[in-house]
Amino acid sequence: MTIFTAACVQLRSSRDVAANGAAAEALIREAAAAGADYVQTPEMTNLLERSREDLMAKIRVEADDPSLARFQALAAELGIWLHIGSLAILLEPGKAANRGFLIGPDGSLKARYDKIHMFDVDLPNGESWRESATYRPGCESLVADLPFARLGMAVCYDVRFPALFRAQARSGAGVLTMPAAFTRQTGEAHWHVLQRARAIENGAFVISSAQGGKHEDGRETYGHSLIVNPWGVVIAELDHDEPGFVTARIDTEETLKARQRIPAIANERDFTLTQTGKEIEA
Repeated sequence: MTIFTAACVQLRSSRDVAANGAAAEALIREAAAAGADYVQTPEMTNLLERSREDLMAKIRVEADDPSLARFQALAAELGIWLHIGSLAILLEPGKAANRGFLIGPDGSLKARYDKIHMFDVDLPNGESWRESATYRPGCESLVADLPFARLGMAVCYDVRFPALFRAQARSGAGVLTMPAAFTRQTGEAHWHVLQRARAIENGAFVISSAQGGKHEDGRETYGHSLIVNPWGVVIAELDHDEPGFVTARIDTEETLKARQRIPAIANERDFTLTQTGKEIEA
């Protein structure tokens, strides 16, 4: 099986876990009804809460997380592969994981991924983000086998670290994923080009659901959930920041064709880095 229908669900998560779960469920149901075999939601599907104190009060350990249990039951009911871009999961008092989950059609957890790269930055518009103050970074890249593709998992800021996706592609991943909550400012500048670059350089599909719009906690995210083919062409996009979903037919044979036309992975060579400015001996 090499052909499947993928769906990106776009959300505008609030500070209310139950409301976010209901909003996500409604759109997941719509995507499944439209024929999606694989449905992906964005980063922080369960909660966007800027207050660290309030975040810690609202989230739960994985075993007790109500959103995860809800989505497992939903995947089993609908018989779909459900990729929850990420949930805020409590690890210990004062520390959380930004954790993505892949749920099988039987409702069981097939894979979990903790976001590796933390978004710590001061933006020109005065916004400051210190993700590492709240979240413990992961240290393991992950690929997972579905009946129709080998899938590479990542989250948001990971998109700016191409070595992560190269490693996944070298391991056979033909579909790369980057569910996100990109800020509007960085999204307008870089979202599309980063997604297309990761697709082109690895000859892989890229599927990336996004948060979009003005959130209850004051942040603003870019939206524009999209699916890119291995030649770098955007084949599906929600061209706005409103909640919704978009689907695309994925034929993983296109990955093989793209890698034959541009065999960058096969042609890759190890190299050493030499510092310039030194005398060259005769």
